[in-house]
Amino acid sequence: MGQIKFENLNNTRDLGGFRTMDGRQIREGKLIRSGQLFFASEKDRQELADKVSLIVDFRTMNEREEKPDPVLEGVDSIVIPPIEDLTAGITREEEADESVTENFVMDPMQAKGYMTNVYRMLIRSEAAVKAYEKFANLLLEEREKAVLWHCTAGKDRAGFGTAIVLEILGVSRDEIVKDYLMTNVYLQKEVAGLIEALRKEYGTAEYEESPETQEAAKEALGYLFGAHEDYLKALYEEIEKKYRSFDGFVRDGLHLTEEEQEKLKKIYLE
Repeated sequence: MGQIKFENLNNTRDLGGFRTMDGRQIREGKLIRSGQLFFASEKDRQELADKVSLIVDFRTMNEREEKPDPVLEGVDSIVIPPIEDLTAGITREEEADESVTENFVMDPMQAKGYMTNVYRMLIRSEAAVKAYEKFANLLLEEREKAVLWHCTAGKDRAGFGTAIVLEILGVSRDEIVKDYLMTNVYLQKEVAGLIEALRKEYGTAEYEESPETQEAAKEALGYLFGAHEDYLKALYEEIEKKYRSFDGFVRDGLHLTEEEQEKLKKIYLE
């Protein structure tokens, strides 16, 4: 369970080893979450090919065009974008980063509120829910090696996909939240560098001179590009509002039968 050591892929994690509430655990080498694969070294690519049977890419067309996945011999790939359009703070096209920074760089609470609402939209959007239904159905096919799913940072769209998998398999909510927040650990250097670069690019003279405004900008950008428990909490609240419970979401949103849920447990638990 935890980070897989690659040369250039810092947020790639095997879910194997997670304990379920009924005492079982997830098999190693079967379920992998990740950020984008574009920067994979030649050694990383070979290791991915050795470990993975299927890659599920949650990114938009623009994201894929800007930073395409490597082609890996013997590995299938499927694109299932929960969000088709540029969505600042979630999709990571250059235009999205510029938009989100210009709008929220000086207002931490507005930045946090914006991101919280984006998470809620993953449940309100029929297209997004349909994308996660397709993802869940892909997991029903037993494969020799792992299924790997990713977005760009591996935080939001891939994070929700991971929460779905862990919920269905019976991992506790506390453990799901802990796993979600680990993105902040694995991407600490990358996020800090991004925040500093954007802070400098979009800062005004007054902003650069004032410690208070510098701190506000860092806080705002942290909300925009980091993982925060309140975001996952908002997502769960929206699920309960629309489907009454997570079980209701799995049944009526993802349309997984009890038999299919048991099949997933048979495939991925030991």
